[in-house]
Amino acid sequence: MASNTFGKLFSLTTFGESHGEAVGGVIDGCPAGLIVPQDFIASELTRRRPGGEFWATTRDEDDDPIFLSGLIDHTTLGSPIAFLIQNKNKRPGDYQPYEEGWRPSHADFTWEKKFGMPLGSGGGRQSARETVARVVAGAFARKLIEQSGITVQSFTRSIGSEAIADIAAINPDEANHDPLGCPDKEASQRMTALLRKLKEEGNTAGGTITCLIRNVPQGLGEPVYDKLHARLAYAMLSINAVRGFEIGEGFRSAVMNGSQHNDPYGLHKNAIRPISNHAGGVLGGISSGETIWFTVAFKPVSTLMQPQATVNKMGETIVMQPSGRHDVCVVPRARVVTEAMAALVVADMLLLSRNSKL
Repeated sequence: MASNTFGKLFSLTTFGESHGEAVGGVIDGCPAGLIVPQDFIASELTRRRPGGEFWATTRDEDDDPIFLSGLIDHTTLGSPIAFLIQNKNKRPGDYQPYEEGWRPSHADFTWEKKFGMPLGSGGGRQSARETVARVVAGAFARKLIEQSGITVQSFTRSIGSEAIADIAAINPDEANHDPLGCPDKEASQRMTALLRKLKEEGNTAGGTITCLIRNVPQGLGEPVYDKLHARLAYAMLSINAVRGFEIGEGFRSAVMNGSQHNDPYGLHKNAIRPISNHAGGVLGGISSGETIWFTVAFKPVSTLMQPQATVNKMGETIVMQPSGRHDVCVVPRARVVTEAMAALVVADMLLLSRNSKL
């Protein structure tokens, strides 16, 4: 049975296909009385839209959610919040060439093997179009966790082989002023040049996003099997094209000595807390009170604008001609999706934590 629901107390169920009539979702468990302005939801959805950038898909839609229940005057009622977003720029005919065979490294192959039916035009449920519902739900989660002073922010760390050289030297806020979401101007210029080259070649690139969750209280997390970083990893790996997750020093910690990686405790502003943060703000699956920081790796978009060898449904070798509208790299538009999923995890964990102690 397919799983289309994320979260325990604060949950999101999504529905719809990429080139169907609409996509949407149902948010359940959101407390009553939360004000979520329409313009805030719209601003989050705008961050996901292509924006006319050369590296992004030309599929562009208003993405104006229609709320069917759970709200009055932008204020939550405590009941399920149902919404849908019409697919106004669908072009299912673009995907007819893919009916003959499977795109290399695309989920249309595994979907058909699991369900015995084709994925559907444009990638169906496996398309990144589904993430628009996550962004809407993420807006509600953000407003909920903001009441506890918690913020979520991300930036583009790398695209292809081009990366920020010195993370310690950047100001994450600068990511909001860069088309690629990169806070390092020189790195952004190199990334842009790489994307132009790949666009001309009909090729694609992957990359990484680093996300920061600030002001998380100490003690958030549900060990043993619902560790906070495990839930974050689960959330991030559910995003299309994500192939890797690491928290704190991540894989670098494997080559560090204990004396290098340990975070000693000290007294700061009359509170005991770690004085460094190699752990990424989580110890034993529970928040330490420090900034939670993690990095997510995205693979290159599998649909290339150049011919690719594959096989048809008879197992015969064919050359698949490119069709449809696709990003050269999903990373810049995926920042808001990454933040939305992080906010959903923290919102859920905050509600769960209320039952942890008297």
